[in-house]
Amino acid sequence: MPRNLDLTALRSFVAVADAGGVTRAAGFLNLTQSAVSMQIKRLEETLDLALLDRSARRVALTAAGEQLLGYARRMLALNDEVFGRLTHDDFEGEVVLGVPHDIVYPAIPQVLQRFSAEFPRMRVTLLSSYTRKLKSQFARGECDVIMTTEDTVEPGGETLVELPLVWVGAPGGQAWKQRPLRLAFEPNCIFRMGVQSALDAAGIPWTMAVESDSSRTIEASVSADLAVHVSLAGAEPRYMERIPHGGTLPDLETSKVNLYVADPVHSLAVEGMAELIRRAYAAQAAGASAPRPLAPVEGAAGEGPRFALRA
Repeated sequence: MPRNLDLTALRSFVAVADAGGVTRAAGFLNLTQSAVSMQIKRLEETLDLALLDRSARRVALTAAGEQLLGYARRMLALNDEVFGRLTHDDFEGEVVLGVPHDIVYPAIPQVLQRFSAEFPRMRVTLLSSYTRKLKSQFARGECDVIMTTEDTVEPGGETLVELPLVWVGAPGGQAWKQRPLRLAFEPNCIFRMGVQSALDAAGIPWTMAVESDSSRTIEASVSADLAVHVSLAGAEPRYMERIPHGGTLPDLETSKVNLYVADPVHSLAVEGMAELIRRAYAAQAAGASAPRPLAPVEGAAGEGPRFALRA
């Protein structure tokens, strides 16, 4: 039958070990000396081991006590971390994360899921827009963390990964063979001008067949084989595939995926969000498999994870 260690007794044990005696430990814990002694005795009885060598003037740890001390410190640290995250004001509030449409997948849903597990009392507002708009919002203080796709990285940002752009179209589609080449782009897409320049340099005529502010409209049009689009490698939208053009379309430039975090960081949760994003892209760069999704967890007072999505 499993037995449980008393965390209060463990805290007294660690205090005695650090203070070198029961009397001083009692003062640190704001308890009576007899109360601390009773907790140590109860801990020894639970383990059926002597933890303190009381033969000398200064209390010393037995071999078993020395072994327990490392475990006790880790158990108390984990207890304090859990309690702090679920109750402290630093872990309650809102984090605003901005991500361009085309890099929401595959990493961000899993980042949000892990963030929810680690900060269940925090609300996340996800802004999905264009890099230029997100940078403007970040500059005005409307976002805590943003990701961008850019040719370079500006001061205060960090590059998570640099990926090639690839041509994408409908599965088994033929639109990429047509001339002029039919393109589908949002007006504010940061890749648009570079793609047009690459086609011009290759002498390939093109036309902007589909133009819309809605990424859903672009995706639907391309998946219907009405036009072609470009995507960062590894972030190809659903219902599209990389075009096997065999060199008949020009190779495209690479793009940096950058991360910008509000300075100064005003909460541990903001830094936590940034760190989860860094880990996700580090795993992707290393070719590691995607982290297993975590089951939804309930927040304080029965609240579930809270998310808001704004275009």
